[in-house]
Amino acid sequence: MKTGLLLGLVCVFGATQALADVSDEVHQFQTRWAQVNYELEGDAQLEAFEKLAAEAGSYAEAHADDAGAWIWSGIIKSTYAGAKGGLGALGLAKESKRDLERAMEIDADALDGSAYASLGTLYYSVPGWPVGFGDDDKAEELLQKALNLSPEAIDNNYFYASYLVSRKRYDEARDYFERARHAPARPDRPLADSGRQEEIRLALEAIQGK
Repeated sequence: MKTGLLLGLVCVFGATQALADVSDEVHQFQTRWAQVNYELEGDAQLEAFEKLAAEAGSYAEAHADDAGAWIWSGIIKSTYAGAKGGLGALGLAKESKRDLERAMEIDADALDGSAYASLGTLYYSVPGWPVGFGDDDKAEELLQKALNLSPEAIDNNYFYASYLVSRKRYDEARDYFERARHAPARPDRPLADSGRQEEIRLALEAIQGK
């Protein structure tokens, strides 16, 4: 894949989002995603992602009018693609894109713009035509829409910063990584927050001096 599909791709939820905004089932997918993404490695992680992606997809199909369910089905598939890597992950990326677009048809602004941020990250992470659907300009447009909806969200800022790094716009990237680093904590998602903060720290180290 163009950038290996970002391993951090997912938990794209606004920092101020309350647990009451999602169903218990969707919150379980959030929690399990964080456990698989941040606590497992190697084959164990890939097997867990495969199972979780299948369950999330089935849940979304059974709750077809729930934008949050489709968002999390897309998020899990995109992160699974990142963990899997290579052109073999492109099919998962395309499935994720489909799920996120279905969510946007229902409610494009759901979950603080999570669909915009997740889809934007996909657009700059996968190859362009004729291999994939990658499009850097479309990616920036979607990522900025997510930020307009929820400018303080840790993930919206993190993913836009990561996009800026891919474009070698390092000064801008540092600003958005710092915004992400100082984003309000999400009390219902401590593992996701701690994992994302570590990714922010490593990203800032990687661009130091650039």
